[in-house]
Order: sequence, then structure tokens, then C-alpha cells
Amino acid sequence: MKRQWWVAQALTVGVLAGAGTVAGTVPAWAEAAGPVAVLPSAPSATSATSVPDQPSGEVSLMRTTAADSARKEVRRLATGHPAVEVRVSAWNVLRNSRGDEAIAEWLAPGGGYDYARERARAARSRNKAFCERVIRTHPKEFSPQVRAAAERALKGTAADQAAFVKTGYAEAQRRDRAAREADEQRQQEVSAKEREFVRQLAERDPGEQVRVAAQRALRAGATDADVAEFYGYGWVSGATLDLEAYRGRIADAETVRHHTLSRLIGQAAAAEAAVKNAADAAKARAEAERAWQAVAEHADAARKAWLAEQAAAAAQSENWRSIAEAAKGSADGIWKNIADPAETNRDTWAKEQADAAETAGFWQNIFDQARDGEQRVKG
Repeated sequence: MKRQWWVAQALTVGVLAGAGTVAGTVPAWAEAAGPVAVLPSAPSATSATSVPDQPSGEVSLMRTTAADSARKEVRRLATGHPAVEVRVSAWNVLRNSRGDEAIAEWLAPGGGYDYARERARAARSRNKAFCERVIRTHPKEFSPQVRAAAERALKGTAADQAAFVKTGYAEAQRRDRAAREADEQRQQEVSAKEREFVRQLAERDPGEQVRVAAQRALRAGATDADVAEFYGYGWVSGATLDLEAYRGRIADAETVRHHTLSRLIGQAAAAEAAVKNAADAAKARAEAERAWQAVAEHADAARKAWLAEQAAAAAQSENWRSIAEAAKGSADGIWKNIADPAETNRDTWAKEQADAAETAGFWQNIFDQARDGEQRVKG
């Protein structure tokens, strides 16, 4: 189901606030801006498959490589996941004295990652995240009433934040638009060229939420004020949602991949160890070979997925590079509010591209080691 819910305020509220009710109370750790030492108890999860002693140095090395990558993935989530609940939970597990075992449990289905993600979906957390996003994406110069209202809500209670999502945001938007329309010096005429640029974004921008924002700016009955608001904050807002969606998607997928990898390596190691004393050596070798093939297939699928993510991030980075160049040539006009965010987005997506390439390299390494395992058990 597409999440086309940013610029249309009613859609935004529908997604963020749901039915408008808030259940339960969020503990102090969920409100923290950085890592804390205490995390609410999460449901227990099945840890990585236990296996006998490693049959070879190659398997030991493979496990170490996988564990190091899992730790790196958790650190990436601790610093870059869109949800503060996930970031805090990730920091906590990185500091856990049980080390790799704790990380494996955190990544497992029903473990700490899933628990933190569910916490982030609570209405109270989503309301707070909406207020924070508005502050990041609405410049004071263009939307002073919206910014002020969002900042007040963020400093206020959970009820204040829910009220901002439900009605306060739309009311502040109306006040800002009225002020711009009343101030002739602040009125911005939209040229045909600028409107055409928005039309192109609506059709071809690599980000779904940017396309949605652009389409709304050009909807039937829209005026120059709608297009000006797209340049003022709608564009950046859509881009922020696109980045959050990308990071959330790859985090969900990679946590599953790492848990699956741990399980498959354990099974392959056990199958290889069983060859030594097997009554039917040929059968045991065939089972071990199939087990290593499963590891290789899993790694190859992950590698291909990350190559696709690398291409997607590269397209975003290049897109924002061209937008930054266009904004430089029009920094004093309607483009001025997009100039700095365009450069930031270009650099952010370039970093995502580099991270995707590095992760694809890790999975290629696992694939190669698994193929070595296949050959090793053939005898």
C-alpha cells in the first residue's frame, strides 16, 4: 500500500495519528535524544542456532565475519534509523555485555528490533516524529507560524503534539498562507518554467513522496501559492519521507537477512561436522553440500538486493546534484528554500550509495566462503 500522505494534511494526519487515540505511556527511554542505559524488557526471541564446535577454521572465520557485519548493521541503525525507539534500542544492545549473542537475539524475529519498531508505530511516537519532521522541513522564513506551532507542540505534552497533528498544523498553514498573500513583497509569482519543473518532478522524480507532493501542487484547482509552497517546504518534506522510507525498508530487510545467515551458517557447520563420523559418508557429504548451497543462495540474493539499493541511492544522489545546480542559479527567487537541502540530500544519498556498495561486498564475501564450503565437503 503506497504511503502517499505528506502534503495533503488530512492524509498526513490519517497516517500519523490513526484514530486519534493514544494507548499506554511511553517510557523515558523512548523520549531520549541519544543512547540510554535502560531499555524496557522486550519479548524473548530465539537466539542463533546452536551448533557443535566449528569443524574448520574457515567456518570460524565465516562466523566472525558475519558477527562483525551484524554489529556494524546495528551500529548503522543506532545512528541512522528514522525511529528514535530503534536508535535507542540499538545503542543499548551494542553496549550489552553479552556481545554478539545479544546482537543475534536483537536481530531475531520477535527480538529487540521488532519490539522497538512496534513501539515507534504507537500514536504518541508518530505524533512526536511528525512535529520533529515539520521543524526540520519548514523554514522559518517561509512558514513562521507552522514552525512556531510545531516547536511549541514538541516542547509540550503528548496531548499538545496530538492536537498539532490533528488540527494545529493545518491551522498554522492557513495563517502562513494568509500572511504571504497579504504581504505583496512576499508574494512569489511562479513562472511557467518553474511550474514545468514541478510537473517533471511529479512524473519522474525517483522519490515517491516527492512525486506525490509535486502532484498535489499541480492538482486541479491549485494556484501559484500551492506551487510556491511546494518549493517552500513540500519538496523537502517529500524528500525527507523518501529517505526515511528507504532507511526503514533496508533496515527491515537486513535484520532478517542477518538472522537467516546466522541460522544457515549454523546448520551448514553442523552438517559439515557430522561428515566426520557419519556411517553413510556420501549421504552426509551431500547434506553438507546442500547446506552450504543454501548459505550461498541466501548471500547471492542479498548481494543482488543491495546492488539494486546501490543503484537507487545513486539515482537519488545524481538527481539531487542536478537540483542543487539548478538552485544555485536561482538562489534569490522561489528556489532559495531548496538550495541548501538539495546539497545535503545529494551528500546523504551518496553516503547511502557507498554504504550499499560496501554491504553488497560483504554478501559477496559470504557467497564466496559458502562456495568454498561446498567444495570443501565434497572431499
